[in-house]
Formats: sequence, C-alpha cells, structure tokens
Amino acid sequence: MEIVIREIRESDNKELAAIIRQTLKEFKADKPGTVYYDQSTDHLSDLFLAEKSKYFVAELDGRLVGGAGLFPTEGLPDDTLELVKMYLLPEARSIGLGKKLILTCVETAVANGYKKIYLETMNELQKAVQTYNRLGFRTLDAPLGNSGHHSCEIWMLKDLD
Repeated sequence: MEIVIREIRESDNKELAAIIRQTLKEFKADKPGTVYYDQSTDHLSDLFLAEKSKYFVAELDGRLVGGAGLFPTEGLPDDTLELVKMYLLPEARSIGLGKKLILTCVETAVANGYKKIYLETMNELQKAVQTYNRLGFRTLDAPLGNSGHHSCEIWMLKDLD
C-alpha cells in the first residue's frame, strides 16, 4: 500500500469535488450550509491559490482518495488557520490517512508561524470528531470566524505550541 500526500493540482478538481459530495451524501450531511453546495468545491485548486492557504490531496496506490486543507477564513484571529474540506473515501479510512493529512496541515501551519488551527464539523461525522479529539482538538461553545457553513454545529480548536 503506497500513500502519497501532495499539494492539489487543477487536474484534481473534478475528482475531489466528487469525493467531497459522495462523502457528505454517505453521512446524510448533503444539506444547505455545507460545502456540498459551495461553488468553490468544483474549483478547489483555484480557491487554494489564496495567500496563506494550502490544500493537500491523498493518493492511495496512485488513486486520489481524499484531501484536507488550511484556509485563512474571514474573521479568524491572525494567528489561526481553519482546517477545511477534510474528506476521505471509505477505503482510505481507518488506515491512518486522515491522521497523516491532519498532521501535514499542522506541520504546515506551524512552519508558517500559526499558533492555532480551528475547524467546523457536523454531528453526522462522529468518527472524524473522535480523530480530531485524539489529535488535540478541543470543542468550543461557539464558532470562530465566518465560514458561511451554518449547518456545522461542532467547532473545535487546537493550540499548536
């Protein structure tokens, strides 16, 4: 089993959008106020050209199976990036790939001087929430910033120092 984590390319857009939407449907989380309906989901390589942002895709045996990114979401403190668009196909789960993607994002944030990583998720994605907890994210009482994803009801933060 060969795992490769690399930066997103334009040629990944269509397949990655399908993975994101397929995953949200699988967990019955394909609802308004999520990335399922974001137009940017179809053009992620363009979205992640933004300053201070980065998106990583995961390949398993040469096949694109998911990804995760960092984004300077509007309204977040200057020392904080948001972990965004973390999705994996079923065959890429429970093999450490999600952890590897998150740690790649953490290392990137630290290398760029950030002190915290914030994320938003949904009750439907409890396995992801468990992974975030194991990796040091703590639950917040209210959202930070303005992601526009009003269907997310779980907000988490990780201190990087």
